Amino acid sequence: MNGNQQRPQRPKRDPEEDNDLTVSRVLRNVLIWVGILVSLVMVGMLMSNGQRQEFPLTFNEYMEVVKSNRVQYATITKTQLNDFEFHGTLKEAITIQRDNRTVDVKNFRTKLGVVDSQTEALWREHGIGWSYESGDSPWWVSIVQLLPWALLLIAFFFVSRRMQMGAGGGKNIFSFGRSKARLLTEGNMQINFTDVAGADEAKEELREIVEFLRDPSRFTRLGGKIPRGVLLLGPPGTGKTLLARAVAGEAGVPFFTISGADFVEMFVGVGASRVRDLFENAKKQAPCIVFIDEIDAVGRHRGAGLGGGHDEREQTLNQLLVEMDGFEQNSGIIIIAATNRPDVLDPALLRPGRFDRQVVVDRPDMLGRLGILRVHTRKVPISKDVNLEIIAKGTPGMSGADLANLVNEAALLAARRNSMDVTMFDFENAKDKVLMGVERKSMVMSDKEKETTAYHEIGHALAGKLLKHGDAVHKVTIIPRGRALGVTSYLPNEEMHTMSREQLETRLVTLLAGRAAERVVFDQLNTGASNDLERATTITKKMVCEFGMSDVIGPVRYASQHDEVFLGREISQPRDHSEETARAIDGEVRRIIVDSEARAIQLMRDNIELLHRCSKALIEREILDSEELDVLIRGEELAPMIKDVASFREKMRTSTQAPSPEPSKGPDPGTEGLALSPS
Repeated sequence: MNGNQQRPQRPKRDPEEDNDLTVSRVLRNVLIWVGILVSLVMVGMLMSNGQRQEFPLTFNEYMEVVKSNRVQYATITKTQLNDFEFHGTLKEAITIQRDNRTVDVKNFRTKLGVVDSQTEALWREHGIGWSYESGDSPWWVSIVQLLPWALLLIAFFFVSRRMQMGAGGGKNIFSFGRSKARLLTEGNMQINFTDVAGADEAKEELREIVEFLRDPSRFTRLGGKIPRGVLLLGPPGTGKTLLARAVAGEAGVPFFTISGADFVEMFVGVGASRVRDLFENAKKQAPCIVFIDEIDAVGRHRGAGLGGGHDEREQTLNQLLVEMDGFEQNSGIIIIAATNRPDVLDPALLRPGRFDRQVVVDRPDMLGRLGILRVHTRKVPISKDVNLEIIAKGTPGMSGADLANLVNEAALLAARRNSMDVTMFDFENAKDKVLMGVERKSMVMSDKEKETTAYHEIGHALAGKLLKHGDAVHKVTIIPRGRALGVTSYLPNEEMHTMSREQLETRLVTLLAGRAAERVVFDQLNTGASNDLERATTITKKMVCEFGMSDVIGPVRYASQHDEVFLGREISQPRDHSEETARAIDGEVRRIIVDSEARAIQLMRDNIELLHRCSKALIEREILDSEELDVLIRGEELAPMIKDVASFREKMRTSTQAPSPEPSKGPDPGTEGLALSPS
């Protein structure tokens, strides 16, 4: 499928047709409920006005009430046995003792053998009026009597059908075992590889899947077998689901999509039944693709947690394992699954024959971010001053979803200004909003608190600027953003996949420099450095226990296992070191942090004049970028503040900027989340 090919458009629906459908739906519902009400009324009338309640009398009792002139009127009917029944109505109710109970009788019936002229003479003698009626009701009477029950049956049928229809329109509540997978065909798949950027390696791995689905004989004639399953691994927002949909769009085959959570229900056996139903439907559409999003919801390690785990979830996983690689080969069915928790998946799910390939979809590098920005700005009117390369360099560690959110925020900010296009000014503000949080302009800070925050943030910034291995400072602000009173944002100087001991020690000094600036200037401590201490302690513990960067502890890993319950591990983990080693670790962690703080304090004292000058400028302007900090460090005067789009464009045009450093791919696994330094 060519990306430039004209794709089929979904036919537009006529608004009048939609109105007609709505009206017809309302009328149908009204008629159903009217039928139900009519049926109930007719049944009630029949029950209340049907045959009158008659008390059976013996022949002797019948003769007694007749001869005592108590009978007012009678109806004589003939039974199927050619006997006659006397249905009489008394002038006044009488009391009869029957089976040790007292009964008030107004209407009665008595069986008579034969009615002859003598019997009629008796009735005539005692003033009884009578009439003969047929014992068999007319045919139309039977129909009338059955009509309410028929209406009730029809109403029950419609009500049960409505109850069986779920909110999704067509999901039967009685069909628990049916798969909830949605089938996408070539006509409604609008995504291909041209819509995916920043994952070139993953696309190359998946192109082979596409080629197999297009021409299987190309691989099978040489005895090769296509991978039965592909597992997409990566952090949230990196485009795993988008890649799977692009594979289906490129191959032009049916595409089943379902979430891992859709398999598991509260009823036992439902998940396994849905797995069987999913693969049965997939076999009918083969060759096809089955995409299971967030497979960790159903594919977690078996036997996890208390009591051996969740039996229903394990049954579902067992059925999935059998369907993927059982005795029956599912030829033409390719399973693509996505997860951001590969560590909790069951090993049987990851072996060859099930998920043969594991494709890592990581956060994009600078070129990948540039491609993603170009994809997301296709339909956004951007100004000529927008340089996507600069934006890509200034957004290290962002995923595809983060960049899409950045473009959207820039468009919203431009719309807020009633602008006809999105400018570089909007992108910069959107980047600050995404990286540092939303400005809380309504929050009022006292002058003392603002001064303390300014010295704190300038302490972070100067450490990043003056130290050899410090990260390049991007921006410093004392405007409250998010949950922080002030924020210092960094952009690392180069692409880093590992960090040296010197770099980590420099990062510790940078984190503690804000607290050190407060001690040097004000000779006091406050609560603003709690986040800095937390992150510094985390880094230090990893240096000592995981990275082997302590001369006292040595090259031994003492990392504690803190696996959560129900994630494939035991509820408790035994400590793998002695109490003496634990005390040594605690002492070494404290020593490294204290030494780092001492270095930070000495750095602030050596540059006290620069600290005062930069803090004063930050209090006046509230925001300082990297170039303005460099001007202050050189002892020069700052340029006028940028307050609007025109000033920003003039600065971008006239400034002689040094080449922008290549930002890093993001924080390494051991120091994740250290790109910002909020206070």
